[in-house]
Amino acid sequence: MKNNKENQLEVIVRESGLEQTKASYILEKFQEYFKVADEWAIKAKTIVVTHEVQTVDMKMARVGRLALREKRISIEKTRKELKEQSLREGKAIDGIANVLKALIVPIEEYLDQQEHFVEIKKKEEEEARRKEVERRMEEERIAEEKAKAKAEADERERIIKENESLRKEAEKKELQLKREREKARKEREVAELKAQEQSDKAAEEKRVIEEKARKEQAKAEAERKVLEEKARKEREVAELKAQEQSDKAAEEKRVIEEKARKEQAKAEAERKVLEEKARKEREVAELKAQEQSDKAAEEKRVIEEKARKEQAKAEAEKLEREAKIREMEEKQSREIECPHCHNKFIPEGQIVA
Repeated sequence: MKNNKENQLEVIVRESGLEQTKASYILEKFQEYFKVADEWAIKAKTIVVTHEVQTVDMKMARVGRLALREKRISIEKTRKELKEQSLREGKAIDGIANVLKALIVPIEEYLDQQEHFVEIKKKEEEEARRKEVERRMEEERIAEEKAKAKAEADERERIIKENESLRKEAEKKELQLKREREKARKEREVAELKAQEQSDKAAEEKRVIEEKARKEQAKAEAERKVLEEKARKEREVAELKAQEQSDKAAEEKRVIEEKARKEQAKAEAERKVLEEKARKEREVAELKAQEQSDKAAEEKRVIEEKARKEQAKAEAEKLEREAKIREMEEKQSREIECPHCHNKFIPEGQIVA
């Protein structure tokens, strides 16, 4: 087993690629620990504790554990020492290499410049030309941007002035429309007041005619009653005389009754004539009042229709102005400026809505 572990250590060192002297030094440092590990591998198998009375075996196990612990600590210490030494060697090697490179690299770079003098000079000239072209392009770009900014500022100023003019015109038309609406409202109120007055007048005329007809009817009725009363009295007188002059009284009675009947019929006819006249006058007054009311309503409708058309016209003009402004703004958003002539135009293939 010892030879097997030694062979494993030698294999590890050999495969590491270390220089022979360093490899021998590392083997020498760790060889003893392999020997101790082999010895205790055999001893540990002889210590088997199965009962609490085996105090000797327990002590032996403690001695072995502490001995192996000490070796493990020593192995770790040796590992750290060897690694620190390797790190110091690496740093020393890096330092020497850096010093040598600091001496060689400037000379190498100088010789490289001398060797490639033509290529370096050509590259420098190309770089100078490239920077000059970039400088000129940048100057042209700045000049174009300034010109474009000025043109845009002028265009914005023009649009602002035009919008202000359109706004003032719209306000003027809106004020005019407002005045026309106020005028139409006043005319409508006057027409309504006039129609109301005419309606009240027609109603008053109708009332007067009806009152006149009622009075005339009352008068005819009173006259009829007077005639009837007179006929009644005359009939009573005739009846008193009838006792003496039966035939004469009867004839006179007939005559008187006939006269009373005729007078009553006449009074009735006159009453009907007056009532018919009152009815016709009332119908004429109602027709006249209706015509005046219809005329007032028609005048009101015409005024309202005129106001509605004027309002619709103003709204249409307002929409047309807004559409014109949107069209101008959309056209301006589609226009591009020629970098050479600075004229603005819409590229072909774009459709302006």
